[in-house]
Amino acid sequence: YKEISVESLVETQHLKMHFPILGGFLRRPVGWVRAVDDVSLTIRKGQWLGLVGESGCGKTTLGKTILRFTRPTAGHIFFNTPEDVKENITALDTGHTSQNALKALLRRYDLSTFDHGQLKALRRRMQLVHQDPYTSLNPRMRIGNTIGEPLVVHHLMHGAALRSRVVELLEMVGLNGDHYRRYPHQFSGGQRQRIAIARALATNPEFIVFDEPTSALDVSVQAQILELLQRLIDEHGLTYLFITHNLNVAQVVCDTIAVMYLGKMVEIGKAEEVFNAPRHPYSQALVLATPMPDPKRKRTRLLLHGEVPSPSNPPPGCRFHPRCSRATDACRVNEPVLEETADGHRVACWHPLG
Repeated sequence: YKEISVESLVETQHLKMHFPILGGFLRRPVGWVRAVDDVSLTIRKGQWLGLVGESGCGKTTLGKTILRFTRPTAGHIFFNTPEDVKENITALDTGHTSQNALKALLRRYDLSTFDHGQLKALRRRMQLVHQDPYTSLNPRMRIGNTIGEPLVVHHLMHGAALRSRVVELLEMVGLNGDHYRRYPHQFSGGQRQRIAIARALATNPEFIVFDEPTSALDVSVQAQILELLQRLIDEHGLTYLFITHNLNVAQVVCDTIAVMYLGKMVEIGKAEEVFNAPRHPYSQALVLATPMPDPKRKRTRLLLHGEVPSPSNPPPGCRFHPRCSRATDACRVNEPVLEETADGHRVACWHPLG
């Protein structure tokens, strides 16, 4: 595992994304779906952070909220912000003075407050690769136009320079200039995902969110795409947020793992530590449920009781306590927070393992 720079590129502080449940004749909010609920996360430059958890836990919503596809309900999102500025914002946010100074800093540095013009400029530096490469590509556009569209939108290139850059991007992801004039339906699933990656790389971004980028691909094609992503992060110094439900993939490629459950982070640590010695009971259940590649080796299963609670009506205290065999009265009343251990591991549990 490579060494990671201590300088943070993306940071969220107490981020919340709640969606209204509308009811009645006037379609007014009668409740809220807490898809992302008080998430604080730091992604350092050059880091490949894997975000894992069950379907519906809020992984995709968190990724899209960081990219500001939706305006968060509360919290802060910082991108390449100096540490002293974030400390100043925290100090002003917890006080009751200098509100004008706080608002001025938030308008300049906090992505959650950005307007359309600020977000458009930011899109050059932050990109998304969707789960399904076919539905994310316009079937009526040629591949060359699809990859070159971000360059046209941001007025970066045109004419011969644009075509040359598109061919360069195609070759960067393992395709060639002969594919320039083809349509998406003329490619395989793995090739379409390479095209989506080439489009994301067009504006030379610093940060890319991958939303299950290999889940729709065959195993051999998955390996090729992951090798491509590793080469890109080594050659161009990119930073990834890699959303996946495949823990085998996350264990191989990610240097850090964040485990999410019902809208909250429950554990964050180095990949080898999370997989070899998980400290949250939910993380342990996920790891033990991962299939072993060797059929001769067997792994003990940890069965979770009950169903995942609804994010519109989460249980009090620790959200995992209805399914946890280690739950006590404290777990049912008091909500744990992520606490950092001496080795930098973070876990939100009143009774961690190990």
